[in-house]
Amino acid sequence: MPNKPVKQIVIAGGGTAGWMTAAYLARWLEGTGLSVTLVESELIGTVGVGEATVPGIHQFIQHLGVKEREFIAATHATFKLGIEFDGWSAPEQAFFHPFAGYGVAIENRPFYQTWWSAKGQGYGASLSDFCLCTQLASAGKFAQPSFDSESRLAWYNYAYHFDASLFAKYLRSYAEARGVTRIEGKIQQVQLDPDSGFIQSLVLESGQSLHGDLFVDCSGMSALLIQQALGVGYEDWSHWLLSDSALAVQTRSVAEPDPFTRSSARSAGWQWHIPLQHRVGNGYVYASQFISEDQARAELLANLKGELLTEPRLIRFKTGMRRDFWHKNCVAIGLSSGFLEPLESTSISLIQTGISKLAAFLVSFEINAQQVAEANRLNRLEYERIRDFIILHYKLNGRPEPLWQAVRGMDIPPSLTEKIAVFKAQGKVKLLEQETFVEESWISMFAGFGVNPNGLAPSSDPQKMQSVMDKMRAAILKGCALAPSHAGFLQTLQD
Repeated sequence: MPNKPVKQIVIAGGGTAGWMTAAYLARWLEGTGLSVTLVESELIGTVGVGEATVPGIHQFIQHLGVKEREFIAATHATFKLGIEFDGWSAPEQAFFHPFAGYGVAIENRPFYQTWWSAKGQGYGASLSDFCLCTQLASAGKFAQPSFDSESRLAWYNYAYHFDASLFAKYLRSYAEARGVTRIEGKIQQVQLDPDSGFIQSLVLESGQSLHGDLFVDCSGMSALLIQQALGVGYEDWSHWLLSDSALAVQTRSVAEPDPFTRSSARSAGWQWHIPLQHRVGNGYVYASQFISEDQARAELLANLKGELLTEPRLIRFKTGMRRDFWHKNCVAIGLSSGFLEPLESTSISLIQTGISKLAAFLVSFEINAQQVAEANRLNRLEYERIRDFIILHYKLNGRPEPLWQAVRGMDIPPSLTEKIAVFKAQGKVKLLEQETFVEESWISMFAGFGVNPNGLAPSSDPQKMQSVMDKMRAAILKGCALAPSHAGFLQTLQD
């Protein structure tokens, strides 16, 4: 089949996914003559709870040419250095997943291997002591990282917490100012070409028809275009990820915002705590086979601080992915392409990488079957790698409740089984194609859950190694002491 030229792009749905897509395309397509139209209805609600991100969000903001200070002011954002996992490895215990590595290599050996080796020889400092990012988070501090080649211990990354509705509003203004046309209306019918099966147009309740060459499905879990019109199936992963419900609620801030997301294990799932400048986002992700909605609501409310600003809102979901996120002339972005529970804040990241694949594989602004197939291959790998990383959290848990016992004993994907086995046997992280979470993230999980590797050779001079490590630790503590509080740093952006 010949390539299909693209001159008109139609986005079905707004919200975070729709307006991220529109804003990105508006910037990318400047001067090309291609048109972008977004149709949404104010009568259709959005999930809108994805308020925590991973460091890749910087690339999106940089693509738009937006200044960080402006972005933070518009979205009431705070900074995020990582995620604290409270009660996952065992009740009353916590560990931190930072956006950074640990220490610096000693004698060409990865630092974490040196640390584990020293630990086996009686060294008492924890791995987290060797991460400035973790120490800043623990102290409630934040400073812009330094990437000076002489200051490797100060290398770390960060992301943001922000108000998803304000984010979408900001992106809408950005996109419309750069030529994106917004149309208010509900989609009543999707018309297909009888020969090719491509989407020809969207017919609104008003009778208006929106013709296009490429359609982006940002209609959320309803998957109006990719599933209902084109019939692309969904791959269910709920046998590995048992949570199928979430209750989301906003509360008034009662303390200065932490520079990290908190994930607290509960009886049948986990609770998120996402501090913004003006409020806190909270929610309980749970498996309904182990707890009722009323019980989950009561458990969530019992673990909140601050006045309720909203009533808990129930969200039902099925974890998994669309078998193809790009089919014919339709690309699914956001929840229409799949759902992985927000344990590692990947929802917005998957929107961003989906948009990037659309742009990268729309070669010469034409739809090419080979390019579409490669985009789908990479998208699948990305979803599977994130899936495995999330499953790891459940598989290694140390809690006593029925849900946690069930997931600890379940069979897991072979790819994850091999990664755990390689680490235990060799003290190495086996990274695969399209990994979102790199070596340091896996190390933070293994250390946090108390998984120790075998086969690491002990240091020939343990006193010397421990002396070098003590100096690193002291330098990190000094750097942390010099940093301002997170709230203080945010204030400097408003002065």
